Amino acid sequence: MLETVRQLVLRWLRVPPAPQPPAGDPASLRIFRAAPNYFRLRLTLWGGQQFVALLGIVFWLAVLGYARHEWNGRVAGAVRPAPEAAPTNAPSAAAVTLATEGGAPTNAPTRSRRARKSPSKDPAQFAAEVAKRLPGWVLPLVVVLEILGVLFFVVQALVSYAVLRLDFEQRWYMVTDRSLRIRSGVWSVWEMTMSFANLQQVAVTQGPLQRWLELADLKVESAGGGGSATTGQHGQTRSLHVGFFHGVNNAEEIRDLILARLREYRETGLGDPDEAARAGMRMTAGAAAPNEALAAATDLLLAARELRRSVRGSTRAAHEAGTS
Repeated sequence: MLETVRQLVLRWLRVPPAPQPPAGDPASLRIFRAAPNYFRLRLTLWGGQQFVALLGIVFWLAVLGYARHEWNGRVAGAVRPAPEAAPTNAPSAAAVTLATEGGAPTNAPTRSRRARKSPSKDPAQFAAEVAKRLPGWVLPLVVVLEILGVLFFVVQALVSYAVLRLDFEQRWYMVTDRSLRIRSGVWSVWEMTMSFANLQQVAVTQGPLQRWLELADLKVESAGGGGSATTGQHGQTRSLHVGFFHGVNNAEEIRDLILARLREYRETGLGDPDEAARAGMRMTAGAAAPNEALAAATDLLLAARELRRSVRGSTRAAHEAGTS
């Protein structure tokens, strides 16, 4: 059931289940995913936010419930008969007390009325005082709003949890012998590809909580890191030259793999074969006659590529024969 709902949501959001591998030898493709502890960490943060929101809802439901109780008491008191008034010639207790002490009783009722009119600092009492001055149709509307607020909280909790889970599952980190690709996001899919020809820096970052959970972030930076940027998911600014392997538990392994392949890529000195072929086509189209030096260089490049592939195939076959 959950898998069916997941597929329906991904189809509705038009999120492909897996990205296409980046340029490079398909046999060299390595796929990495975020660790389960990364999901547990984000789930804990999500639970804290929902708990705070729930406390706020409970508080205001209690305040509005108290105000509704006071309003109902006012309505019930309005239909009761008024109590008989006390004799006018009976002195009040405050007047008797002031008279025995020699004070003037004229200001006592005024201070008593001021004390009764002083606003209360209790939110529930304040809401009750406001409710006493509202017309009769307001509180039923408040009840409807309370129900809608509770329903909204439940719906947003379910939706936000589903998005959190899908965001964890849709994090892809791919590495080949020539480039790497990073994809994340559900509402807004963020995908970037970096070629080893432009890769400059690979670093591992890890905070105290990440160390406790055995997590780390791998940062890869290409040439022109101080250049353009774009706005990603949740409005944050993302650089087009910086990528992150967020929440992995084997960051050192990924770093060593990228550095080893980067070193191998640069030692060949062949550059990007596809880019070289495109450059050769542009130069051939722009020239009036074929350039013999360019043709020889292209043939040499193709021969070197075939030689490199054959050497890799022989090494792989020898390794497999040795292990068997």
